[in-house]
Amino acid sequence: MSTKTTIPISEARKKIFQLTKEVQRPSVFYTLTDKGRPKAVIMSAQDFESWQETLEIMNVFPNWKKDIEKAREDYKKDRTISLEKIAAKEGFVLQKKANRRPKHV
Repeated sequence: MSTKTTIPISEARKKIFQLTKEVQRPSVFYTLTDKGRPKAVIMSAQDFESWQETLEIMNVFPNWKKDIEKAREDYKKDRTISLEKIAAKEGFVLQKKANRRPKHV
């Protein structure tokens, strides 16, 4: 869920502590306006960092949608190799997976 609220900068100035508390909820942000025009956005530092990381990934992998689709196609056609097989080929020895089911006493 994305909650966006638009408020004038003058109102935001009066409620800045309340706004900074509200934007700590996921996907909540405020667009601040001056004379009805958007000027700035207030969002949590965590959401901002997430946006930055997403943009970096999109720049590094500009064809990410095609890459994901190709990976799905390869998986469906069994044209993949497991991490365990790659590690073994490179000479790594992996520990056996622990039994994660609790034993009944």
